[in-house]
Amino acid sequence: MTRRRFLGQAASFAPTLALLGADSGGFAAETALIGGRVLDPESKTDKRLNVGMTGGRIVALTSERLNAKRTVDVSGLVVCPGFIDPISHGQDMENDRVQVLDGVTTKLQLESGAPDVDVWYDGQKGRRLCHYGTATGHGWARTSVLGDDTEASKRAADEKETAQIADFVDRALKRGALAVGFGLEYRPQSGRKEVLDVFAVAARHGVACHCHVRYGTVADDQSAVVGIQEVLADAVATGAGLHVVHVPSMGLSRTEEALRLIERAQARGLDVTCDFYPYTAFGTEIGSEVFAEGWQQRFGIDYGDVEWGKTHERLTRETFEKYRAEGGFVAAHAIPERAVVAALVSPASMIGTDGGLENGVGHPRSAGTYARILGRYVRQQKAVSLMTAVEKATLRPAKRMEKVCPDFKRKGRVKVGCDADLCVFDPETVIDQATFDGPARPSVGFRHVFVGGVQVVDEGQLVEDVRPGRPLRGKIR
Repeated sequence: MTRRRFLGQAASFAPTLALLGADSGGFAAETALIGGRVLDPESKTDKRLNVGMTGGRIVALTSERLNAKRTVDVSGLVVCPGFIDPISHGQDMENDRVQVLDGVTTKLQLESGAPDVDVWYDGQKGRRLCHYGTATGHGWARTSVLGDDTEASKRAADEKETAQIADFVDRALKRGALAVGFGLEYRPQSGRKEVLDVFAVAARHGVACHCHVRYGTVADDQSAVVGIQEVLADAVATGAGLHVVHVPSMGLSRTEEALRLIERAQARGLDVTCDFYPYTAFGTEIGSEVFAEGWQQRFGIDYGDVEWGKTHERLTRETFEKYRAEGGFVAAHAIPERAVVAALVSPASMIGTDGGLENGVGHPRSAGTYARILGRYVRQQKAVSLMTAVEKATLRPAKRMEKVCPDFKRKGRVKVGCDADLCVFDPETVIDQATFDGPARPSVGFRHVFVGGVQVVDEGQLVEDVRPGRPLRGKIR
């Protein structure tokens, strides 16, 4: 055998050697996690293994001895892929800091998107703990074409303007946007043909449409079921993928019905998925179209069910009118607990925070989503298995994105050759601490978190002065 042939064959067996453990002292790595319970949702591995990381990748997964420059004893802890948040509005360090303490390693802005994809990615470079990526936004396209945000929310586009909106989206997708985001409830004058035309652009580029649907009330003619039917029809007509965001906050008491619609479409082969967050209140801007006249009847709630984010007071008619004129974040306590559980157990769902803190003000989903799933719904209520919860937080969002961005084929898994985006948590103690009174309180139980092999959480504490987050972007044309 020639030396070249021998080296070629040796290289082809490298993953096997890494998996099984090399002879004569074990496989070498830069960092090794020793003795943890490894969960890989793709292979359904649930086994005590040692994990080796080098150069930002997983290079060893073995029950044998593992040599490394640095070892971390993770006995009794779970090692799983870092969580991928597909609906993160908090794309900055304030939010990264609380989210890595909740096990998150990748954050995607796929509902609202960015007004300028190039500017957005340039602005994140070298500044992030987490990996990051963005969609383009139908809402931003409307604002660009129609003028200010008020016009974009309240005026229909004519035929020429509709073509310009579609062209805006087309240009952004050519610049590597990961998806097309829609906030149709916030843009009630968006014509159905306009939405269909933008879906067609998404289909041409092979990206999915991530939709906050047009309706999210308990009324028959304005329910999430009606809103989902609209975008399902657009997906069927154009061939675009569809992702419905935060279903319980739109479905409210009709969430089970909305989920059945998505599940039936998925069972018939349609490329449709959805996400949810594990809280019984939705959060939004009080000055938005969501709180236009008649909101009490639409949502089945009243002033006392709405909480002002800055002071956490429950509102009255007088304070509602005052704060609506002022503008700011509110939480509306309108989602039944059974809706959260229905979304958690649905075969169509993944987990997404819809979070975003600003100077500590916001919704507890921003800081506590994943720990709340693991602590409240897996350990305490046993609503789903630990493996299922991890899959919904990792593999499902990775597979949603891997067609448009191949980097995601290395995420959401614990396998040799995959990215070393890993979180290590104590399944017996992990729990959320964020509340509506204290939405920025970090979760507990996440002992170690690695982003691209760089440790960002060590023994439950943030590691300072590291910025390992890297861009995740589609093909630039």
